Amino acid sequence: MLKKLKISLAAQILIGLVLGVIVGAVFFGNENVQSYLQPLGDIFLNLIKMIVVPIIISTLIVGVAGTGDLKQLGRLGGKTLLYFEVITTVAIVVGLLAANLFQPGAGIDMNELQQTDISSYVETSEQEEAKGTFQIIVDIVPKNIINSMAEGDMLAIIFFSVIFGLGVAAIGERGKPVLAFFQGTADAMFWVTNLVMKFAPVGVFALIGVTVSKFGVESLIPLGKLAILVYAAMIFFVIVVLGITARIFGINIFKLIRMIKDELLLAFSTSSSETVLPRIMLKTEQMGAPKDIVSFVIPTGYSFNLDGSTLYQAIAALFIAQMYGIELSIVEQITLMLVLMVTSKGIAGVPGVSFVVLLATLGSVGIPLEGLAFIAGIDRILDMARTAVNVVGNTLAALVMAKWEKRFDEKQFAEYQAANLK
Repeated sequence: MLKKLKISLAAQILIGLVLGVIVGAVFFGNENVQSYLQPLGDIFLNLIKMIVVPIIISTLIVGVAGTGDLKQLGRLGGKTLLYFEVITTVAIVVGLLAANLFQPGAGIDMNELQQTDISSYVETSEQEEAKGTFQIIVDIVPKNIINSMAEGDMLAIIFFSVIFGLGVAAIGERGKPVLAFFQGTADAMFWVTNLVMKFAPVGVFALIGVTVSKFGVESLIPLGKLAILVYAAMIFFVIVVLGITARIFGINIFKLIRMIKDELLLAFSTSSSETVLPRIMLKTEQMGAPKDIVSFVIPTGYSFNLDGSTLYQAIAALFIAQMYGIELSIVEQITLMLVLMVTSKGIAGVPGVSFVVLLATLGSVGIPLEGLAFIAGIDRILDMARTAVNVVGNTLAALVMAKWEKRFDEKQFAEYQAANLK
């Protein structure tokens, strides 16, 4: 009797990806394809959004309550934010250097490019800019946690969960039933995650099919230089910058990528970091990082450690300037870097965040906002790369923080590597 054929999740997602590209290319411009496939893609994304908030709240409360040490948590928070700021600043510098060196926007015929309506992004950007830096800090403290959960306001959710976890730890024995409840919730949600992931190949097929059928492969040709540079810069950043960082802390970046290849392929295909957040948290724990560190670092990283996004924003800003023949001085580029360092954190979690960040940044150095319309058509294709880089960056960050805190289980990590890198 033939053994039952088993296809790994990564292989299933890859098959869905390839089939989606084929269907999209064959039915390019056919709106019926979009109307049939988009609901499947939306269902998958909704399933992911459904499980993200309960997992973050339950795991963070369990992690913080299990530690119960406010001083230790404060030290972890300080180290984490310092690490995030250093790495994302390096990402911006890499993006600026790449754009200056290869000049992706030089010599582009703007008449060939299809303009896209970005008015909704402009409105969102203006709303966020109107808040100001202090209002952004104020908004971290939720006035209604239920409303923050409904809106997916990650920073407010993290703040509440940390405070609640400390409260559970402070009341001692009386908090144990509460702790057991959230531990059970976390375990149940990880089971639900595994169930939801069975639908991932279908979701990937639908989302990629819609993208290709809408924009077509030809949409890349006028902007091919930008797309190639973005992907090349992302690969350089992961291998060199994150690779060196990983090596300093005794981690091999290539082995780490192999261990999370399923999640990377899924994030790349869907252009959504949320799709892999539960599985990345679980895998990072299995690699030897403590639950409380994983529960704090990874969700926080989704707002403060968007390495791929900040790198892309730096390249895109100079690309648009080059299209308009605008030469930015060293001072103006330093200004652009400083502004990006702030705006890339201040409006994290906003839909279409990279566009909103760019809109909030371009005006500071006199770059026309209209230029974003020229790259909107291929933004989804570029978003795939930056999402994958964000996932690698946050996974590495959790492991680095665990090692920095001297709480990393080296034996467990070695056993996990041996079992998953055969």
